Amino acid sequence: GRHKIISNRRMNTEDLHVALQQSFSPDASLRDPAEKLIKGLKYVAGASLMLVQIAAEKQVQFEVRQAAAIHLKNLCKECWAERMSFMEVTLSSNNGSQMVLLSDTDKEQVKVALLEALLAEPEKSIQDLMAETLHHIAIHDFPDRWPSLLPTLLQNIQETDSSQALRIHNSLVALRKVCKRYEYKAREERGPLNMVVDQFFPLLLPLAQRLIHPNEHSLEAAMTLKQILKIFWSSTQFFLPSSAANATALSLTHPQTMQPWFIILEKALSKPLPEASTGLEPLNQPQSKEERESWPWWKVKKWAAQIMVRLFSRYGIPAFVEDEGQVFAEYFSKHAAPQFLGPVCDTLNLRPNGQYCTDRVLHLCLSFVDHAIELAATYKMLKPHLDFLLYKVCFPTICLSQDDIELFDNDPHEFIHMQTSPLTDFFDPRISATSVVNNLVQHRGQDTINGLMGFLNGILQNYNNGSQNHIEKDGALQIIGALSEILFKKKRYAPQIEPLLVTYVFPDFRSPISFLRSRACCIVQQFDFVEWTDGSNLNNLIQLVLQSLSDSALPVQIEASKALRSLIKAEGAEQTLLPVLPQILKEYFRIMNEIGNDEVVSALQTIIDQFGDHIEPHALALVNQLATAFSSYCIAGQDDDESSMAAMQCLECITTVLKGVCERPDIYKGIQPQLLPIVKQILGNDGEYIEYLENALDILTYLTFFQEDLSAEMWETFPLIYTAFDQWAFDYLYLMVPAIENFIGKSTQTFLGGFALLPSGRVKYIDLVFSMVKKTLTEKRSSESEIRKGLSLYMTVLHNCRGQVDNYLPVINDEILGNLNTEAVNTRIAIFKILGSALYYNPKLQLDELERRGATKNIFTQWIQDYESMETWLSRKITVLGFSSILLLPTSSLPPAVQSGLPQLIEILTKIMERMQEDAQKVPEEEDNNEEVDNDIEDDVRGFGEDEDVRTAEDDAYLNAFSNVRDDIARFLIGDEWGDEDDDDDDYISPIDDIDTLEFYAGSLKSALDREPMIHSILAPEVVSSYQRLVVAASGEKQENDGMR
Repeated sequence: GRHKIISNRRMNTEDLHVALQQSFSPDASLRDPAEKLIKGLKYVAGASLMLVQIAAEKQVQFEVRQAAAIHLKNLCKECWAERMSFMEVTLSSNNGSQMVLLSDTDKEQVKVALLEALLAEPEKSIQDLMAETLHHIAIHDFPDRWPSLLPTLLQNIQETDSSQALRIHNSLVALRKVCKRYEYKAREERGPLNMVVDQFFPLLLPLAQRLIHPNEHSLEAAMTLKQILKIFWSSTQFFLPSSAANATALSLTHPQTMQPWFIILEKALSKPLPEASTGLEPLNQPQSKEERESWPWWKVKKWAAQIMVRLFSRYGIPAFVEDEGQVFAEYFSKHAAPQFLGPVCDTLNLRPNGQYCTDRVLHLCLSFVDHAIELAATYKMLKPHLDFLLYKVCFPTICLSQDDIELFDNDPHEFIHMQTSPLTDFFDPRISATSVVNNLVQHRGQDTINGLMGFLNGILQNYNNGSQNHIEKDGALQIIGALSEILFKKKRYAPQIEPLLVTYVFPDFRSPISFLRSRACCIVQQFDFVEWTDGSNLNNLIQLVLQSLSDSALPVQIEASKALRSLIKAEGAEQTLLPVLPQILKEYFRIMNEIGNDEVVSALQTIIDQFGDHIEPHALALVNQLATAFSSYCIAGQDDDESSMAAMQCLECITTVLKGVCERPDIYKGIQPQLLPIVKQILGNDGEYIEYLENALDILTYLTFFQEDLSAEMWETFPLIYTAFDQWAFDYLYLMVPAIENFIGKSTQTFLGGFALLPSGRVKYIDLVFSMVKKTLTEKRSSESEIRKGLSLYMTVLHNCRGQVDNYLPVINDEILGNLNTEAVNTRIAIFKILGSALYYNPKLQLDELERRGATKNIFTQWIQDYESMETWLSRKITVLGFSSILLLPTSSLPPAVQSGLPQLIEILTKIMERMQEDAQKVPEEEDNNEEVDNDIEDDVRGFGEDEDVRTAEDDAYLNAFSNVRDDIARFLIGDEWGDEDDDDDDYISPIDDIDTLEFYAGSLKSALDREPMIHSILAPEVVSSYQRLVVAASGEKQENDGMR
């Protein structure tokens, strides 16, 4: 039950203040009791209010105030409301007991005190902690249980006294947290956000206009303006807010309402920020890169540019905008986008003119230009300045900086980390500059490609002629690599690719400049589609890449390992690489020991896959090395995402090895001892390694499928699957079922007779499986496809344990029949597959179960109604086996509902069998295995004219697909099935695969007719003739099969 709250007479604010102080003490005798007391604060009435008071008291030591704010945040997060899982299931506390919740009195006092403390707090770190606490409370209480929040903020924001600037700023901080609550909500759930916009934006607009005045330079103004822009971002980034019903002002969807905000954004980005040495306002711009990035005025520019980019991406091309945004999109594309382009280009001009611009602002401005290239109105404005954009802005941005080179040489691990970080695409201006160049060449090629290629070729020729400008050459190669696919499709440039590589890239493999050696390896990856006209060039390149695997610079080794993956499928490469395969594998493992990089392991996986026929002699050593690498990366991966990704890739690589030697169970026997400890580690440990669970289950599926005898050690993983599913991996059922099916099918007697030792005692293996199915059927969070996957385990048991699980038939019927009223037809068909399996298992017992429940007539009526929806071979086959099994019983022993419906049952059975025969006799369409890469050479480099918006076939396909699936997406987001497609019947394997369906049908019906000739008279003539044709077909197939034996 809920813990009792102890009286606050046991503790006052001073006691708590002392405890917080002593929690920092190096003396354990003071620190340990203090930490224990703090840990128990959730049981103390009034403790949350005391924490607010200590955090807010300016006389208290800063570290103690900060600690109080942290503990307050954690306490409110844990004890404000019952925690619910994503699927709205109430979570218990860590020890399994009910949660401790703050009293309503405490909550009301905390809300009032916290808001006042936040509004008066000057220290940013404490301000941020208080704001985060407010955000968490707002999630649960705003608007219904915190009606005073907005009026209080509104009152403070209206303050005109300049001495109240801090309260105004902090009110905006709080308001942003309220807006963030609704930032990602669907349109229909954004009512409170629309209310915020209606009430506050009329106040925020004049405030922002005052703060952006050319004579306003204070940091306080910048910080406040930044908060206003963040509120604008949270309120508009997904939907433009519509006005509440009683609002008199026009909503932000009206251009005239938005235009004043556009002017603010334009002025914010245009504001000059001179160097501190000039003595001009705003004063004291910092010198270091890190301090400039966080300087409030640069932050203002960042948010202004970010909003501009977001608006352009959503509304810049009206053809891509939904109907309700059309008016706004037309206005934005014709007026706002061109209006923004001026300050964006002025900002891009800062660096070429020797002035400073932060990387983030540069990145965002280039992203804006990237969109502007596609809109005719803005492209016309850009067109006269393309040379400036390409050669003065993009090219220098793409080139390595001195800082990059120093990092490459002195801290290669950090250089590699920066190159592979997933955040790079969102923050690195080099990425956005490359995208601008690519977009210009692809869509506005008539204005750019020839001049650009002349510029780049000039740099490469000058380098070969002795210019020695290594950085420019690297930049030129970067751009050529980024344009590889476009160049390959241009008639003029495609024939030049091989000579270009030989002349300008091959020599760099032996360059004394390490970053050029690395770039040479990168270029190989980008031009992996080259069809070499001179085989000696390919052989030369392979040798150069092989030598680079052992380069002195680690980044070169990394890129070489990835480059080899690109070359391996080239015609003739295998003959060169196969003799040195052991040395190649050795080099890869050496690099993997040096650094955890998932792309290196992925490259190794490609090599193993390519040389699958030759991998057997190396399989054991490979798995051993990969298992060792996994363990090493796994430990590092607790603090390092890159190592975690590399660990995952190691497991995928192991799966590739297992696939390559799947026909050698003797090798599996040798590999298994290396892999089972890893599988057990991942399946156990309470989900600590859940990120690797999918890979572990894949490995287990291979080990159980391709070995006939499953060892006792292998069976030790079986209860671990159950425990994982039951406690922390419910959503992984789909991946668990194949391994479970293998256990049941390969070691049926162990499955039926074995026990697992669980905390609750000894539980039979079969009962574990039935428990998993029951949980799947009863859990609210189960999707229809998960229910069907769980149900398939019943089918597997019935097929593999025929005659041995009679006492489980009642359980199966109890669980499945209640679900037959579902509207999901695929789930009903899954249930009919189980019923058909049960009839095939033992028709007499199963019919008795249906009769006992009075369900026979309804079941067969629904089954016959649904048979037309059975699209898969398996659902039809099991229906045929089930219905045919009924015919093996004397008619007199059948339930009345089946007796009276026997003619219809035989008719449906025969129709299904006919359809199966027709499908079997269809000549399968040959798959085109010779699909070639779309490498049609294009004469036209024109792209789109300056009066045209860019609209590609891909855009049209996307719009068409999106309009078709929009309803599916909506259903998916509320928990329904995505498309409700057929399940993976094609992958299902069981003993019924050995049953000839036609022969079983013909034999069963013949047996019935021989036994009871009167059945013949109740059948329609067309059914009889269909049956006779099928009997002839069955006889012909039998003779053909006998002749082949």
